[in-house]
Amino acid sequence: MTTTTRDADAPIHPRAPAAYLRVGVLASGRGTNLQALLDRSCDPDFPARVVAVVSDRPEAAALERGRRAGVPVASFPRRAFRSRTEQEEAIVSFLREQRVELVVLAGYVPILGPTMLNAFPERIINIHPSLLPAFGGTLHAQAEALRYGVKISGCTVHLVTSEVDAGPIILQRAVPVHEDDTEETLAERILAEEHIALPEAVRLIAEGRVVVEGRRVRILPAKEV
Repeated sequence: MTTTTRDADAPIHPRAPAAYLRVGVLASGRGTNLQALLDRSCDPDFPARVVAVVSDRPEAAALERGRRAGVPVASFPRRAFRSRTEQEEAIVSFLREQRVELVVLAGYVPILGPTMLNAFPERIINIHPSLLPAFGGTLHAQAEALRYGVKISGCTVHLVTSEVDAGPIILQRAVPVHEDDTEETLAERILAEEHIALPEAVRLIAEGRVVVEGRRVRILPAKEV
C-alpha cells in the first residue's frame, strides 16, 4: 500500500469545519452495514454521508439499498473486464466522479489490488467479523472461532493494506461466545456490533480523530481536535 507522509499527530483525514466526509461503500451482499451507515447519515450531526455504492455483483441487495436512499450506485462484475486492474480502474473512476474521500468495505468479497490501494492511500477501511489478528484472511471467521473454542469473539474495523486483514486496527467490539452457539447465532451477534462499530469508526475519521502511528491507531479525544 502506498502511504502518505504527514506529521506524527496528523489525522488520516483532516476535515474542514462544517464539511461532510464523502464516503463510498463497496459491498458484495445484503448490505446491512451499508444500511447502518445510511441510517446514521440521516442524523444531521453525523459528520459523514454515503455518496456512492459499488458492488462486484449486479444482483447484490446492497445496490438496492443505495438506490432507495437516493445514492448513486454502480456494479462492476469481474467478468465484464479483461483484468482485475481494469475492473479496479473503473471503480476508482466512478468513486472519483462522486468525489469520494473515504472508501468503506462492507462485506466486499474481492481482495483489493494496488490500483485501489494507491488511489485511496490510508483512506480505505474494512469491517471484519473477528477480533483481529485472530481469524483473519477468511470469509468464515465465525465458524473458525467456534472450531477453535474461543470464549470471546467480535468485530474489527481496520485500515486496508496490501496484507489481507492486517492493517492498523481502528476499533474493536467484543461479544461472548455461548456454549450453544452455532455459526449463524454467533454471526448474528457479531453483526449487531458491526452495525455500531463501522459508523463509529467513520465518525472518528470524519472528525479528524484517527491518527496512525506505525501499527497502532491513536484516537484523539474530541477536545484535542
